[in-house]
Amino acid sequence: MKIGDAAAASGCHLETIRYYERVGLMPRPARTASGYRAYSPTDVDRLRFISRGRNLGFSLEEIRSLLRLDDDPSMSCGDVDAIARSHLSDIQRRVTELQRIAAELERVIAQCAGGERGTCTILGALKQSGGEGSGCSGPGACA
Repeated sequence: MKIGDAAAASGCHLETIRYYERVGLMPRPARTASGYRAYSPTDVDRLRFISRGRNLGFSLEEIRSLLRLDDDPSMSCGDVDAIARSHLSDIQRRVTELQRIAAELERVIAQCAGGERGTCTILGALKQSGGEGSGCSGPGACA
């Protein structure tokens, strides 16, 4: 099948498929006599694997490792589990950090009195070095 068909079957954009080929996640496809890329059902499955991995937030290097594990039937599922657990731990750390950031932003927004720009607690908070208590830039702004 041509690249457009592989894109439709896998859900990957044409340029994304070409990119995956350039970075080595996808093997260089065979070419037809007229020079078109020719993809097999196995290639489409690999594209789906990569796409699903990206949707789950795996980096290209993590996907590369998972593909190596998938390509080698002698590898242990424990190796796959270790990569997935490490990725989950990273996601959980990022979620915790995003929750902290959201709470700080909510706090700063709640302190906004809507007055003059010169006493804006939101702008003041952005000028601070961080940490609790930042964002109080005007008299009575941090009541």
